[in-house]
Amino acid sequence: MVRAIVGANWGDEGKGKITDMLGEKSDIIVRFQGGSNAGHTIINEYGKFALHLLPSGVFYQHTTCIIGNGVALNIPYLQKEIDDIVSKGVPKPHILVSDRAQILMPYHIDFDAYEEERLGGKAFGSTKSGIAPFYSDKYAKIGFQVSELFDEDTLVEKVARVAEQKNILLEHMYHKPLIDPKELLETLHEYRDMVAPYVCDTSLYISNALKEGKTVLLEGQLGTLKDPDFGIYPMVTSSSTLAAYGAIGAGIAPYEIKDIITVVKAYSSAVGAGEFVSEIFGDEADELRRRGGDGGEFGATTGRPRRMGWFDAVASRYGVRMQGATEVALTVLDVLGYLDEIPVCVGYEIDGEVTKDFPVTAKLKKAKPVYEVLPGWKEEIRGITKYEDLPENCRKYIEFIEKELGVPVTMVSNGPGRHEIIHRAQA
Repeated sequence: MVRAIVGANWGDEGKGKITDMLGEKSDIIVRFQGGSNAGHTIINEYGKFALHLLPSGVFYQHTTCIIGNGVALNIPYLQKEIDDIVSKGVPKPHILVSDRAQILMPYHIDFDAYEEERLGGKAFGSTKSGIAPFYSDKYAKIGFQVSELFDEDTLVEKVARVAEQKNILLEHMYHKPLIDPKELLETLHEYRDMVAPYVCDTSLYISNALKEGKTVLLEGQLGTLKDPDFGIYPMVTSSSTLAAYGAIGAGIAPYEIKDIITVVKAYSSAVGAGEFVSEIFGDEADELRRRGGDGGEFGATTGRPRRMGWFDAVASRYGVRMQGATEVALTVLDVLGYLDEIPVCVGYEIDGEVTKDFPVTAKLKKAKPVYEVLPGWKEEIRGITKYEDLPENCRKYIEFIEKELGVPVTMVSNGPGRHEIIHRAQA
């Protein structure tokens, strides 16, 4: 069986915790897209970790963790992450890397920074992790696939061709130091030696595992609203964040995905630029940011303060629809316990008309939030394990969100720890 865990919104929904929790009952966990440009925060018996490339199941001895072909593979970063968790007492995880994954190169990171610098005030708010240049090269067919590291003739020829093309841009557009083909080849040789122990045909590995009845978990990065097709384009990422892409990014048949758990935050947050209709500012935002998550709402990769907002039912309903959600995990609900009243954005006013449907970016720019205010519960709910033991107004808030989403809320996270979660029976 294959399950996917994906985000409904801008990312930072708490997918890492849910993946870590469900990893206990999974045999294989697959990262299927993105790179080290976003992170998942995990808190367990080993401590607190911010994972970026590694799947969130690396803390279990029984799991195989796979970097799928859809991932932007930063090889030294992967090795650094493995070394880091092992140095903190975590048993060395069983990692496999797809031989069809493509390699994120040092010049991708350079080009990312150069382009943001060139754009100045019109920059995309990139994490400068090299993701956009990486995917540009992949689809322009000038990227390096892991399998090519083991074919020296192909590698030498490609290095010369890529360096020639990149140096034209470096010299004439960015006025930056040129790439030395000899140094580039040496870097790729280093990468080959680093990644060699992990490389295999992961698509075949997963296919065989499914025939044996194994359980596979697909782990997405970011959320629906950062998808290049269905997100807030152009302020999006460069690979599909949708569960549907999980089939491609992991190398499995689409019909294998039986369950799509879409993670939704009990309030809204976002890192980086882009439209955010229910955004709040000032003291109100600072208070929510300070109380949010575990230790506050700051990006797991960038450390940047997240932009804060009230729950956006319009964006979230769209997010779960585009993911094809079969169930919803609602996270960080415990954070809202300090509020007397909780606004929920239930519609967008655009040019004098109210819509409940999420629009394209040009219309989104003009949208104003339409709020419905619900009563708060003014209680600490951490430690509660049964749904019926939650305060009445807290249950009403969950049920209001569930009705707006149109998808069952089966899990309610009420704390950062792995087992601080309420499983909710469905009628």
